[in-house]
Amino acid sequence: MLEALLVMALGSVILGGALGYASVKFRVEGDPLVEKIDAILPQTQCGQCGFPGCKPYAEAIAKGEADINCCPPGGEDGIHKLADLLGREFKPLSGEHGVEKPKSTAVIDENVCIGCTLCIQACPVDAIVGAAKQMHTVVASQCTGCELCLAPCPVNCIDMVPIPETIDNWKWKYPVFAVQKAA
Repeated sequence: MLEALLVMALGSVILGGALGYASVKFRVEGDPLVEKIDAILPQTQCGQCGFPGCKPYAEAIAKGEADINCCPPGGEDGIHKLADLLGREFKPLSGEHGVEKPKSTAVIDENVCIGCTLCIQACPVDAIVGAAKQMHTVVASQCTGCELCLAPCPVNCIDMVPIPETIDNWKWKYPVFAVQKAA
């Protein structure tokens, strides 16, 4: 009995060591450029750029398969940052992908909601909670404002409400001197 336990323990130590070595030796490094581009993107996962999320869009930009001006939630500020990072010229937001809007969050009118769960299924970040045939609500801190919940709602009980600027969410606008320096 003791010998069996020792053999099993020794086997697990050897296999654990082999797995640890393999994880270091055969590690797949991510592209640091993709990570930098993804950090600039707004992480709304809205798909307005034509890609299923911000990471695939960042990968396409890094490969040169997508332009830097296809992200309406990132707006002109995001385009400026991407242009600086990649050493490209600034381009205005592409009209075919949408228009820049103020950052907003979804709000469900709970008196009208029928509990169909279509909005829950459409939300890419699981910011909507509720059960079938029960009222739903939005966890505002998790909502990215992607608007993907609006279209499937059969009773139009979801509104997008702009998030007011506060000290907690205020950011510096893109510096004007960087635009002048590039010109």
